[in-house]
Amino acid sequence: MIHAPSLVIGAGIASIALIVVFLAFNMSSTELVVAPTPMIQETGPAQITSATFFENGSPILGNPNAPVTLIEFGDYQCFYCNQFFHKTEHDLFKNYVETGKVKVIFKDFTIIGPDSVSAAHAAHCAAEQEMFWEYHDTLYNNWKGENNGWASSENLLGFARDVGLDIDVFSKCMIESKHTSIITNSNQDAKDLGLTGTPAFFIIGPDNKVTKIGGAQPYDVFERIFNSELEK
Repeated sequence: MIHAPSLVIGAGIASIALIVVFLAFNMSSTELVVAPTPMIQETGPAQITSATFFENGSPILGNPNAPVTLIEFGDYQCFYCNQFFHKTEHDLFKNYVETGKVKVIFKDFTIIGPDSVSAAHAAHCAAEQEMFWEYHDTLYNNWKGENNGWASSENLLGFARDVGLDIDVFSKCMIESKHTSIITNSNQDAKDLGLTGTPAFFIIGPDNKVTKIGGAQPYDVFERIFNSELEK
């Protein structure tokens, strides 16, 4: 069964010191510029800062100085996140990340169930051993649906063995729930950005323009935006 929140992506986002472009499925967009976030947040809509995009996420994949940044909000149990991973991500990474044009950050939006949180935490524990992305890939390569037990604690430990992690260090990290705050804060970032489902993507260009892509869009959607940003 496909979890309903994984089918929809919210709209509406604010920003500081960034020019934000909303990209709906029909590729239409608008622009807006907003004042910097005050030191103390006032009541009202959430204030979006660069930290909303760049903090509480994975280690950077690719050249840290790449001119374009791709940020994905995902849930390891999400059907469409898995579809993006298998159908689109490989070619995007090969043509843009491995060539130094784009860097990638993955952020958690664990909306499907408790195993989503466990899987996300396991990936951050793998990051302690500099193997976040290897573990990230292993999770999606072992995806078997939503809330059916494939991301159980036992299986997560098996995945750690598969990628060659130090099991004692990994187990201690999991037992202590060391990265709970990262996941909680990343979920809040997603909510502040108005997201209601996964996957959701934000592409940040060299001029700090932010383009939002909702859902597991095909390769050519990302390619068109990447090329446009790289021409600047």
